Amino acid sequence: MRRKLFERFVERAIFLSGIAAVILVVLIFVFLLKESIAFFSQVNFFTTLFNKDWYPISEPPKFGFLPLILGSVFVTFGAIVIAVPFGVAAAIYISEVAPSRIKDILKTGIELLAAIPSIVLGFIGIVALAPLIKYVFRLPSGLTALAGSIMLAFMAMPTIVSIVEDALTSVPKSYKEGSLALGATHWQTIRRVILPAAFPGIVAAVMLGIGRVIGETMAVLMITGNAAILPHSLLQPVRTLTATIAAEMGEVIQGSLHYYSLFGIGFVLFVITFFINLMADMFLHRKRF
Repeated sequence: MRRKLFERFVERAIFLSGIAAVILVVLIFVFLLKESIAFFSQVNFFTTLFNKDWYPISEPPKFGFLPLILGSVFVTFGAIVIAVPFGVAAAIYISEVAPSRIKDILKTGIELLAAIPSIVLGFIGIVALAPLIKYVFRLPSGLTALAGSIMLAFMAMPTIVSIVEDALTSVPKSYKEGSLALGATHWQTIRRVILPAAFPGIVAAVMLGIGRVIGETMAVLMITGNAAILPHSLLQPVRTLTATIAAEMGEVIQGSLHYYSLFGIGFVLFVITFFINLMADMFLHRKRF
């Protein structure tokens, strides 16, 4: 009887935890929507979204989200281009190649990378990475989108490796055994059988990695240059959506149009992140086998 009561208590606790998480997300969305309405009621949404000038304290003020969105896109794209190949390769090695002892060590080490604070990585980027980029590419400053991409790729690696490794491990052993029985080599089995079977999980890992990167604040605030201009390459300084909120919220006049514009940026970022995670969830839970 006590065991049944305990199991019911645990089930109810887990159910309430899930409901609480959903309620919190809804409340965050409502709060951002409420605060951003005060901004979008005074400016045109689409004009602001595609305006290329971000001068919130000029006369008249100009609120253009386009350079901030493109800054986030450039940094995110660069990070994913770097992180996905290395992350998938590391996951394949851990899942299919590494001996069991080395596998446990590598998994633990990669998971520990996620515990490094972003402010520490940003400091490392300023001290080591930015001067290296400046020297290699002969730039006036190494604080560019490329620096942010490299550092964010390092931060997204644990998420990508962990999810891809789980996806590869979940492929039924009969697939691998059948391929080997037909005469395929180990690498042919990995490339033509295991990877296609785990493709939904790999896509979900990439999408979650994008969500992890696009929501990062402190590292990109420190090493991307913070220039709210339209970027044309990864070797230019950029400013992301998150960095704009972090950099300007502390000094903005509360209740001003500039103040509410930062909530508008937060609302746009929330919507983008929500759809990225929704797509990842759809790929992760689709029927794979």
